[in-house]
Amino acid sequence: MDDPNLIKRDAAGDRLQHAPRHDPGLARVQAVPWLIVIVLFAAVAWLGWRAFFHEEEGDIVGSAMLAFEEQNSLTVFSSRFEVVAESVNTPSVGPLDIAALEARQAMIVPALVEYRLDLSQMERSDFAWDPETETLDVVLPGLRVSPPNIDEAAARYFTDGLYVSRDASVALSRNNSRQAAERAATFARNPQILAMARKAAAQAIRQNLAIPLQVAGYGDVTVNVHFEGQEPAAVPN
Repeated sequence: MDDPNLIKRDAAGDRLQHAPRHDPGLARVQAVPWLIVIVLFAAVAWLGWRAFFHEEEGDIVGSAMLAFEEQNSLTVFSSRFEVVAESVNTPSVGPLDIAALEARQAMIVPALVEYRLDLSQMERSDFAWDPETETLDVVLPGLRVSPPNIDEAAARYFTDGLYVSRDASVALSRNNSRQAAERAATFARNPQILAMARKAAAQAIRQNLAIPLQVAGYGDVTVNVHFEGQEPAAVPN
């Protein structure tokens, strides 16, 4: 038979055992230092990101200028053409010219001229951004035309005369070279050639801006390009 006192003692022992209690106030106190550390860490990370990686949103002009800074000078067009020059040399004896010994020389020589844009001098005022129409207007500086590169090694010569001395030949060639350079420079500034160079420049600038602006997250921006003193003209996509 079971001892009733043992049963009571067991019951009494059971009554003395209590479930462990959690103090919510203590838990909150212990969590506060860790919360402060997390907040401080997030603040430091945000400040570091803003200082070193963040760019002002919507600064499309800054993005465009950054793209130009990497280009500095851009060759937008080149023109290769042939120039014809002709010279006459008449030897003389004292005050008299000897027409019978007159010599002529014609030269057909290739010439190359390049048209460049100096992007390093562009300023923020050369860009205008319209957020409503998502249009970027760009004013370009004047084209720089390089001195003509006369390829005399590829020139073709035609000489006419009964007798052409060495001195006369040198004089004819020197005079033809000077003429070729002058005529090439004049041809390079022909209005039609300049119009072609400006059109090529506008297309090149749009292409050089389109990809960087898309990468920067501005999407399909309309770029209008014109030169100083010209009306803005939209460049076709």
